Amino acid sequence: MNSSDNNPDKPIPLLDVPAGNLPLRDQLLESITRVCDSGRFLFGPDVAELEQAMAGWCGVDHAISCASGSDSLLLSLMMHKIGPGDEVIVPSFTFFATASAVWRLGARPVFVDIDPASFNIDPAAIEAAVTSNTKAIIPVHLFGQCAQMPRIMEIANKHQLLVVEDAAQSLGASLQEKPAGSWGQIGCISFYPTKNLGGMGDGGMLVTDDEEIADQLRLYAAHGMRPRYEHHVVGINSRLDSIQAAVLNIKIKHLEEANRCRQENAEIYQQQLAAAEQAGDIQLPWAEDGMLHVWNQFTIRVPAGRRDALKQHLADCQIGSEIYYPIPLHLQTCFSDLGVGLGDLPETERAAADVLSLPIFAELSQQQIERVATSIKDFLASSQRSAA
Repeated sequence: MNSSDNNPDKPIPLLDVPAGNLPLRDQLLESITRVCDSGRFLFGPDVAELEQAMAGWCGVDHAISCASGSDSLLLSLMMHKIGPGDEVIVPSFTFFATASAVWRLGARPVFVDIDPASFNIDPAAIEAAVTSNTKAIIPVHLFGQCAQMPRIMEIANKHQLLVVEDAAQSLGASLQEKPAGSWGQIGCISFYPTKNLGGMGDGGMLVTDDEEIADQLRLYAAHGMRPRYEHHVVGINSRLDSIQAAVLNIKIKHLEEANRCRQENAEIYQQQLAAAEQAGDIQLPWAEDGMLHVWNQFTIRVPAGRRDALKQHLADCQIGSEIYYPIPLHLQTCFSDLGVGLGDLPETERAAADVLSLPIFAELSQQQIERVATSIKDFLASSQRSAA
């Protein structure tokens, strides 16, 4: 764990991207300068190096870079010709990109409920939602923890469904020693700056063990063009630029240590807040046996309608927090035509009302985490006195 400024009067942000980049600043600037001097801003050696490293991290044979995590989802579905009349099963408790990729292609996102303990998609809800029009499942490894992929793959194989893993928040996570992104036909990764491996802008990666899928993903990401000016399919323009790749090649060498620091931070929170959980005041996140959690977020549940008050209390104490996600996708205006309404996904809706994510970035000090925990315990004690 790195030692951040422990000044008790200094704000503790939810995220601190500059703190992660600062120790690497000279290396990062040197790598950017090298790309600038080379003039190879696209398809350069830095991109190939990153793809090779990512394939290793995800335990697969192929990694294909693209412009964003959102594009990686879109390309996965485009390549498999998902379109009008098709259904794709997705969680509602996730970031918008998971479902928007389905919608953009004219297919129907079928929202299903989550497991309340892990926040990940419920395999039983997946199986109940399969119809003759179902073509794919997009399980999301939310907050840095893998979904129940053995059961999900059983369902997919039974019904011959495509599985596209949304691993945007979980690079380095694994279940039964099998990495996130390596279970389904395709895994999708994001390099958004706040991810465990974050760039200096947008960026994404697709990972797969299938050589033919990898080849087609590269084709679709380059306007369907091969060779130049000959277009075999209507693809999109989705490329990872060499500057982003150069930055990520520096940072990926420190990813294992950064994930370890996040895991240590999570353990400190667990210790500091155990009594509050035992009292029923909050619910702590957990990692089940056989799960390697990389803690992109540390998300507690605050029941009894006190979540928003706690968030405000933390803000008053100059401590950052965030609600991921306050409005489930099935209740978003843009998806109202799907006919899924309030009450249809009860566990998802309960989570949206209860969750609060705390600072968990690798550079937090133990003293800062203890300060966050103390502020939470002070709030809970004050709430109990008020209720007495």
